[in-house]
Amino acid sequence: MLQVDRLYEAVAEKSPVCVGLDTDFSYIPAECVDKTLSKGENIFRFNRDIIEATRSVAGCFKVQIAYYEALGLDGMLAYKSTLEYLRREGLVAIADIKRGDIAKTAEMYAKAHLDGEFEADFVTLAPYMGLDSITPYTKYMTEKGKGVFVLCRTSNPGAKDYEYEKLADGRHVYDLVADKLSAMGKDYMGAHGYSSLGLVIGGTHIEEAKEIRAKYRDSFFLIPGYGAQGGTAEDIAQYLAQGNGGVVNSSRSVLLAYKKQPGTAYAEAAYNECVHMKEAIADACSKL
Repeated sequence: MLQVDRLYEAVAEKSPVCVGLDTDFSYIPAECVDKTLSKGENIFRFNRDIIEATRSVAGCFKVQIAYYEALGLDGMLAYKSTLEYLRREGLVAIADIKRGDIAKTAEMYAKAHLDGEFEADFVTLAPYMGLDSITPYTKYMTEKGKGVFVLCRTSNPGAKDYEYEKLADGRHVYDLVADKLSAMGKDYMGAHGYSSLGLVIGGTHIEEAKEIRAKYRDSFFLIPGYGAQGGTAEDIAQYLAQGNGGVVNSSRSVLLAYKKQPGTAYAEAAYNECVHMKEAIADACSKL
């Protein structure tokens, strides 16, 4: 079964909420830190609690590798343990690695993150070097049903620096990227009408939302920008197709939800935030 089909079904069953496990050690409440464990071990324990609390409502989980690399080997063990736990529990795991190299280097990245100790169901990629920065991953898409999300139009203010530049034919750079990736993705279609080659489409720039969703019907979207970055449920809903066809990432708003819910344990607060997010997005979708 293709991972994109698993993801579609998880969204249909639960919600498009994607819990971002961008876990910094400082996010763990001081009273919950076990001083007999390393920072990495505490982070994994925190992640596991968040996963268990939110798994009934979250369609998937995204693990941002930078937070773990920053802690060295201890952090990478926490990264490995988190991915293994997600996959062992039958939950969809996205490794946010944003790799963007070519040739043998890209082959090694693909092997590292779609097989072996750091195996995930999806990875994120950067396409700046061209389509040959994507092709080394297609082997795993065909042979193992894996998926990729490729940066297209991102949620950060700097997206305006390159992605919105106009081409001679009137398209934006992000249109060019999406057009080429959409065409490439048609060779990797799943049973629910979405390609294993998905797009990262930021939810903070909404001017072209309906046009983007209509134009790239076959592309599953990974949508960052909700919550701490300023994206609202009303913004996000426009990138979904009847509540599916995309997942909406929220990291700090979930991981640090306990700070806005005094007296509530961090795992319960994370669950409450995910439920609120799910309901807000569903309500916004129902009004479209």
